[in-house]
Amino acid sequence: MKVLVVGGGGREHALCWKLKRSASVSEVVCAPGNPGIKREARCVNVDAEDINGLMKLAKAEKPDLVVIGPEVPLVLGLGNQLREEGFPVYGPDKAAANLEGSKSFSKRLMHEAGVPTARFEVHVDVKEAVDTIRSWGAPIVVKASGLAAGKGVIVAQTEKEAIDAVRDMLAGNSFGEAGSQVVIEECLVGEEASCLFIVSGDTILPMASSQDHKALLDGDKGPNTGGMGAYSPAPCVTDDVAEIVLETIARPIIAALKKKGAEFIGTLYAGVMLTADGPKTLEFNVRFGDPECQPLMSRLKSDLGTVLLAAANRQLEGVELEWEEGTALCVVVTSDGYPTNFDKGQAIGGLDAVEAAGTTVFHAGTAEKDGVIVNSGGRVLGVTAVAPTVKQAQQIVYTALEKLQWPGGFYRRDIGYRAVAREENI
Repeated sequence: MKVLVVGGGGREHALCWKLKRSASVSEVVCAPGNPGIKREARCVNVDAEDINGLMKLAKAEKPDLVVIGPEVPLVLGLGNQLREEGFPVYGPDKAAANLEGSKSFSKRLMHEAGVPTARFEVHVDVKEAVDTIRSWGAPIVVKASGLAAGKGVIVAQTEKEAIDAVRDMLAGNSFGEAGSQVVIEECLVGEEASCLFIVSGDTILPMASSQDHKALLDGDKGPNTGGMGAYSPAPCVTDDVAEIVLETIARPIIAALKKKGAEFIGTLYAGVMLTADGPKTLEFNVRFGDPECQPLMSRLKSDLGTVLLAAANRQLEGVELEWEEGTALCVVVTSDGYPTNFDKGQAIGGLDAVEAAGTTVFHAGTAEKDGVIVNSGGRVLGVTAVAPTVKQAQQIVYTALEKLQWPGGFYRRDIGYRAVAREENI
């Protein structure tokens, strides 16, 4: 079958890479793609947020399946329009995508459905938000309600930091429309994990567990980012924990959406905190995580095309997923200065040597200029390896990264550190 993938980041590179290696798939087309994706798919220069352009492309290409990678086209209703034209689509409709598009909607729905999560309040008024912060104390979490590319979450260690964040969002417009409403939450304590599910109506198929590293610096210090690296599986997600997340978080939220008339077809991403009182929901996303998708696709043995088409056609029941043993680990290389200010257009060399050292390099924020790969965004590369242990996968990636020729690149040097500590204590 022919598959059209929408998007041009590291997640979409991983999806195209896996789809190309699926026996069920004869051709992969990607819009807009990137220089790395060009090795796996035929790229067409239509922006992922250009809904009209994507509809024209789908009608011209007539794909057997459309996979929508990023959240923005889902929130804009691309899934609705494609389904109206008869295309099988992997990705939720606009109503279900609101689970990620609006954190205030998401938190209220969790409350209605009895999904375990942090205590919260939603505010549009600075004074009322400040009063809540002073009443609850710090540490405390401030979130822009709308889409902020994974960067609209401030885990404030002091009341002043939280109040500054609220003022930046509500009065200073630091996240634009996304920050016109803020969610204030109690700060949950524990270990964070990513639990992803392939969903098709009432059928929910758990994927392997993973763990992201959202903070910019080693030891989980510094500001939140879209993700500095991830690995799969996450040893903190035991079989018992996975079952609890499925039954108390995934099933109730999908049922709550259905009750509101929103049938979910696509990836449900539950970011969970494993607290002393059990797993609690930090956030929901409605697509594959980035960078979690890179290690997940690296470990997946099943035919991705078959699985996603079954989900799109409401035929997921009875489908099972097979995974490679061992660990897949991805280190994200960013432009120095991310997530605030960074220079673009810097030449990146040594990519072939990095891959020759036993890794797969997934492109995220790259472009091609006069035959040279350059950085075009904040998160630029996802260097990924699979090995029997976390420590071995970590060593492969970091040894390979020594061959990268890009002085303007930055990456954490401790991705997977919690799992490595567990391995070494066994």
